[in-house]
Amino acid sequence: MDKDKDKLFSKDKNSGHADHKHHNHEHDYWSRRSFIQALGLVGGGSMLMGKQSVSAAQATPLTVALSESQNDNILVIIRLNGGNDGLNTIVPVYDYATYANLRPNIRHFEPNLMPLNDDFSIPSYMNDLESVWGDGQMKVVHGVGYPEQNLSHFRSSDIWASAAHQYEEPTGWWGRYFEDLYPDYLTNPPAAPPAIQVGNIGNLIFDGFDNNYAFTFANIEQLETVGANGALHDVVNVPNCVYGDKLTFLRAAANTTFTYSGVIHDAYMASNNNANYGSGDLANQLAAVARLIKGGLGTKVYMVSLGSFDTHANQRYAHQSLLQDLSSSIKAFYEDLSSGGWDQKVLSMTISEFGRRPYENGSSGTDHGAASPMMLFGPALNGSGFVGDHPDLLTWDDYDNLIPSSDFRDVYASVLANWFCLDQEVIDSILLNHNYQTLDLGLDCQTLSVGDPKPFMRFTHRPVYQNNQTLIELETQQTAHGRITLYDIMGRELVTLADRMFFPGRHSIDVRQAAGIRLSYGQYIYRISFAGQHYSKSILIR
Repeated sequence: MDKDKDKLFSKDKNSGHADHKHHNHEHDYWSRRSFIQALGLVGGGSMLMGKQSVSAAQATPLTVALSESQNDNILVIIRLNGGNDGLNTIVPVYDYATYANLRPNIRHFEPNLMPLNDDFSIPSYMNDLESVWGDGQMKVVHGVGYPEQNLSHFRSSDIWASAAHQYEEPTGWWGRYFEDLYPDYLTNPPAAPPAIQVGNIGNLIFDGFDNNYAFTFANIEQLETVGANGALHDVVNVPNCVYGDKLTFLRAAANTTFTYSGVIHDAYMASNNNANYGSGDLANQLAAVARLIKGGLGTKVYMVSLGSFDTHANQRYAHQSLLQDLSSSIKAFYEDLSSGGWDQKVLSMTISEFGRRPYENGSSGTDHGAASPMMLFGPALNGSGFVGDHPDLLTWDDYDNLIPSSDFRDVYASVLANWFCLDQEVIDSILLNHNYQTLDLGLDCQTLSVGDPKPFMRFTHRPVYQNNQTLIELETQQTAHGRITLYDIMGRELVTLADRMFFPGRHSIDVRQAAGIRLSYGQYIYRISFAGQHYSKSILIR
């Protein structure tokens, strides 16, 4: 370590967290934003139609490829909120002296480590993972991060959710996946929610341009209450005025919530847990997820959360408690799934917005850093092991952070390619054409569908607002018959806006003029049937 780094190291150790005021402000902002978003995140589909619908949605090769490659595999994302300390999770014993020197007060002592191989160990209190590792059901990807790591919880969480680190992208990687998989989602949603979030309110990972594709709830007890006691609201006998329009929207949102709650509740009650999960926060969430999977819900992606891993002070015991919950919960989860024959169909992976600094601070903790390991679990990994190179403990960036050796989008791409069996062109679209490398995670792609690919026809559509008009603009490259229908937020058909042949080129439909009936201000849905395909999108009448 050079003199400048020694000086900076000493300064940072003595100062604890460098900017408490900025850090606390950022946490407050994060909390307010999550609370505000929670007001709208009561479920999927029409609940989130309050967004401005001004960006283009289009049929892409993704739509065709997704339908051709669907399998019944499931992904469980375990979000380690706050930024997990990777060096105290996967300990680099190959250079233990350097590790111990960087962390004199919070290091793990060698007798308290359990080796995974000659180079890396986990703390002995994570011993529940010993059998998971021994059974070939755990992979560790070293040094995961992205270029020019952002050290804000809020911004970095959005980067991991959106897969875009150079600009602010309003959609998430799974939101884009589901938006193309379900182009007619608003008027023809799937029987079960595409995704389920537990305790991740405010994360945009499942956001498309118009919709959030996840059913979000705080805990399984809340879901049971809604599913068992919820009653459908009357949306017919309401006043014919602006108040009535707003009341209808709120009641419709609640109705959709209860409808999905019933489906989820039925799956939950159709199965039981057959493992000892304990009472940890993550344990309760994974126990609920196991019941939903075993109950045959059909949801493709689950996201659960554990935290906070934001261990600026007194890290030792707080971090231990969290990692114990993670370890015991993973072991119980796969024992539970195996009892119903589901374990081979479920892959789990951890994510965290960033890692921690390589050295401890002056408060027996660690500050925001960069590279950190990702862990994947499940028998589908076909053997335990390490992927990629571990960052050099003494080679830091300009902010004293470990330099990532793997990009998080490499892991995403590998899961999309080798777990969900998607083509490179599709993955490029989901990951916003970011350069990525597929990693050897041991996954074996198997699809359900066979046959020749369907022909691809480019077709775009979007709502446009200009000069006090609400327009639907569409563009096609072929001649075909099209029908555009307007629905209210309850999905009731109101009027046909167009029913004719559309020739190649751009077309614009004035919604109010084409409707020919009184339309109240507010939210509506339009549905386009064109050349045998169906698309739907929310639209505002202003």
